[in-house]
Amino acid sequence: MDVLVVIGLASCTLAAALTVPAGFGLATMTTPLFLLWFEPHHAIAGVAIVHGAHNAMKSRMLRHHIDRDALRRFGWALLLGALLGALLQSVIPPDPLLLLVGLALIVLPLLKISETWTSIRLPEAEDRLGGFGSGFLGGLTGHQGALRAMFLKQRLPDKSEYAATAAVLALVVDATRIPVYLFSDISVLTTQTWLLVGFVISALIGAQIGRIWLEKWKSDDIQKGIMAGLVISGIIYVREALEALSIA
Repeated sequence: MDVLVVIGLASCTLAAALTVPAGFGLATMTTPLFLLWFEPHHAIAGVAIVHGAHNAMKSRMLRHHIDRDALRRFGWALLLGALLGALLQSVIPPDPLLLLVGLALIVLPLLKISETWTSIRLPEAEDRLGGFGSGFLGGLTGHQGALRAMFLKQRLPDKSEYAATAAVLALVVDATRIPVYLFSDISVLTTQTWLLVGFVISALIGAQIGRIWLEKWKSDDIQKGIMAGLVISGIIYVREALEALSIA
């Protein structure tokens, strides 16, 4: 097996483990891996499949901790945002799409950091706005968790409830956007098929490891590390996209 593939699968396992206590970040950390083998549209679709399998596993493992009131507050707005974002994703050219991904990776962590500076508690009535926004970004670029965490983390201070509820909400977005992606272009399933299967298996193994880490690690520390990586990745993507657009 190619050394790069082994590194990619190991990195996916680690990312999947870290994002159980963090509550977000799998799509963000695995997108750079997928971009090594897939163009942006296929990368987002492939990551969505891995993301969906991971969230299905987390939802099953943590099902007794799910906060159903939080699910109702996000409700239809989350699903609608995911559907609109996924439909828009299929018509955006690859380079502008990469630019949007990069900007999302820079802006969302900064918003999360600013929340800790201001200690602003968003009113529960705004959960629909958070649901729509996170769903829309999830459908458009695959990066939904950081925005949703701004709304959800303050409602659910218990880390098990937060991780479980975030997993179900993310799964709703995944279940909405994946069929749209595949209807637009199913070739992500036929190109690099075994690599995609390997990423899915790695994510499921990582979810099992992350369940252990959920009890032992502080989720805030993991989130800070993930957000730093997101911003760095975002800057790289924006630079690459701008260079490609300027050449074109």
